Amino acid sequence: MNTSPRKVAVVGYNRIPFARHNTAYANASNQDMMIATLNGLIDRYHLQGQLLGEVAGGAVIKHSREFNLMRESVMGTSLDQSTPACDLQQACDTGIEAAIYIANKIALGQIEVGIAGGVDSTSNVPVVITESLRKILLEARRAKTTGAKLKQFLKIRFKDLAPVAPGIDEPRTGLSMGGHTEITAKHYGISREDQDQLALQSHLKMAKAQEEGFFKDMITPFLGLDRDNNVRKDTSLEKLAQLKPAFDKVKGTLTAGNSTPFTDGASCVLLASEEWAREHQLPVLAYISFAEVAAIEYVKNKQNLLLAPVSAAARMLKKANLNLQDFDFYEIHEAFAAQVLTTLKIWESDERMKQFGFEKALGSIDRSKLNVKGSSLAAAHPFAATGGRIIATMAKLLNEKGSGRGFISICAAGGQGVTMIMEK
Repeated sequence: MNTSPRKVAVVGYNRIPFARHNTAYANASNQDMMIATLNGLIDRYHLQGQLLGEVAGGAVIKHSREFNLMRESVMGTSLDQSTPACDLQQACDTGIEAAIYIANKIALGQIEVGIAGGVDSTSNVPVVITESLRKILLEARRAKTTGAKLKQFLKIRFKDLAPVAPGIDEPRTGLSMGGHTEITAKHYGISREDQDQLALQSHLKMAKAQEEGFFKDMITPFLGLDRDNNVRKDTSLEKLAQLKPAFDKVKGTLTAGNSTPFTDGASCVLLASEEWAREHQLPVLAYISFAEVAAIEYVKNKQNLLLAPVSAAARMLKKANLNLQDFDFYEIHEAFAAQVLTTLKIWESDERMKQFGFEKALGSIDRSKLNVKGSSLAAAHPFAATGGRIIATMAKLLNEKGSGRGFISICAAGGQGVTMIMEK
C-alpha cells in the first residue's frame, strides 16, 4: 500500500471581477457572488452534474443567515446536489487556507477533486442592533403578559435605535489593519515614496495584463463588470503623492493609493489528483507542493500585526529545503504597500530575522519577479477572495512558462499569515 501523499494539481480557476465597495455589487450578497463564481468555473470546465469530493471556502464578513454559505452556494449551481461543502474562515487567508484544506484531502486520498473558494462583500454588510436594545427585546420576548412586554418596550431610548455596522478593528488593540500598518511603516523605516512606487507598479502591471488579455480566461463577467474596477492605468507618482494620509493624518505615510480599498468579489480554484485530471482531460496547470500557516504576537508589538508571513516563509523553506531565491515568480499579497516592503526588508536582514526567532536572513529577491501581473493594490482585496485570485495567477504564470516554482505570501488580520509553494 502506498502511504506517501499524492501530488495535488491546480486544474482550473475562476472569479468574478473585483469591485470597489458600493459600486457594481452594492446589492449583491455573498451567496450571489459565490454562485456566479462557481457557475463560471463549472461552465468553463464542463462540470455540470458532476459529484465533487468537496467545496470549501467562506467569507470574513457574513450575515448570521449565511451560516452554511458554501453549501447553499453549491445548491445554487449545476453541480450534483450531493456535493458536500464546508465554511471556514481565517481572515484574509481564508481563500488560500481553503485551498490547503482541499489539497490535504486530495493528497491523503480522501477525495479526488474539490473546489476552494472565498467571497466577501463590504457593501452588503450585516448591520446589527445595539446591545442595549437586544437585551430589552429579549426581556420583552420572555415576558408573560402584555403589560410586562410593554414595560420592557418603554425602556427603549432613541440612542438604542442606532444601527451598528460590523467592525474590522482588531478587538485586542482597537486599531484597524491600516492603523497597525502605519506603526509598521514607522518602526521599520518604510518611506511614503517607496510605498507609492510599489502601488504605481501594481496598477501599471495589472492594467497591462488586462490589455493583453491575461485575465480573460480567469474571469466571469458579473453585473455589468468584465474587469476589476479598481485598476488605474492613468495613475502616476504625482497623483499618488497628492493623496492625504488615511490613518495617521499628521505624520502618516499610508494613503488610499498605497492601501487596498474595501472591496466586493469572489474567487475559486479547482484542485484535483493527477488521475482525475487525466480522466477529465484537463491539463495540470501547476502543483501545490508546500504550505505553512503562522501567527505572531501583535498586541505588545503592534508593528507586527501583518508580519506572520516572515515566520511562515522561513519554516516552509526549511521544510522544502529551498532558498528564497529559488523561485521564478513571487506573489506577495499587497494589503498595504508598507506590509510588502517591510516583509522584504526583514527577510533581507540577519538582525531582523533574529528578532523573529530565526538564525539568519532569507536574503533578497529579484524584484522583477514580484507580482508581475499586479496584485491587490490594483485588483483590490475582497478579504476571503484574494487567495483564490493569487493561486490562479501563479498557476497560469507557471503553466505559461512550462516549468518552475512560485512563492506565495498572504498576511491576515489577527496576526496570522500563510505561505505556499507551487511548482510546474
